[in-house]
Amino acid sequence: MDKMTGLKEILTMDPKNSFARYGLAMELAGRGEIEAALSEFATLLEQNPDYTAGYFMSAQTLSAAGRNAEAIERLKAGIACAARTGNMHAKSEMQGMLDELGG
Repeated sequence: MDKMTGLKEILTMDPKNSFARYGLAMELAGRGEIEAALSEFATLLEQNPDYTAGYFMSAQTLSAAGRNAEAIERLKAGIACAARTGNMHAKSEMQGMLDELGG
């Protein structure tokens, strides 16, 4: 069984499993399935708005697809999430990317 099949199976049993949803989004992004990855990131963040890594990785996916305006908005939301949850390392990384994108 490949990784994507396993993650989808987990999500069939537990659709709100944030770790599996994040893993699936990352696998899709790695395979170049950008829209599917972004859809999974959106579902992840809708279900778990405090999953800080989801903001950063979805922003990176958006930026890699040339969608910098959307990436900037995702980073701003991620920075707010990181501040809210006390994840200063993630906040710093996202701020750095935001600065690079001119946001």
